[in-house]
Amino acid sequence: MPPVRLLGSLVALSLLVAPLSQAFAQRDEMNISDQPGYIPDPSEEQLPPQYQRQMVLYRTTEPPGTIIVQTSERYLYLVQENGRALRYGIGVGRDGFQWQGLVKIIRKAEWPDWTPPAEMIERQPYLPRFMAGGPGNPLGARALYLGGTVYRIHGTNQPQTIGSAVSSGCFRLVNNDVMDLYGRVPVGTRVVVKQRPEL
Repeated sequence: MPPVRLLGSLVALSLLVAPLSQAFAQRDEMNISDQPGYIPDPSEEQLPPQYQRQMVLYRTTEPPGTIIVQTSERYLYLVQENGRALRYGIGVGRDGFQWQGLVKIIRKAEWPDWTPPAEMIERQPYLPRFMAGGPGNPLGARALYLGGTVYRIHGTNQPQTIGSAVSSGCFRLVNNDVMDLYGRVPVGTRVVVKQRPEL
């Protein structure tokens, strides 16, 4: 192919790829704020196939019953026997709100109340100072409180954010998934939060 035609083909290809990469970038870092009071339609909770709850092969030295959050992958794994894990699609902390470490679940709550911390109110002054638990609550149907931190694994009233970096550091699942996880793990469960997958 002559160099001029090859260059023209590459330019055309780059014009096609650019919008696609921008779409993925927007999915990765959604510019969306909390919507207290919004109640999603059940059809909104139907996740894309890659984020649907499923049993997968998973190699780890962590014992069964451990939760491993792979922030960069947007997955939470509940380690099972025989090199397997139950994998859930999650939403994670946006840039500047990501963290890693080892914590334990210290408390569990069904349809938890929400009291946004002062730092969140400062960033988003329109938020309510308190919101009772229920379908429109941003914490969703269940919450698992992580160590002595302000972070939780919880449900959401914004299912479209699963697979994205959008939260203030918490990990969100659709309500059906967080209810499933809630029923499987006790208080005291070990939670390992990782930023990057292991090689």
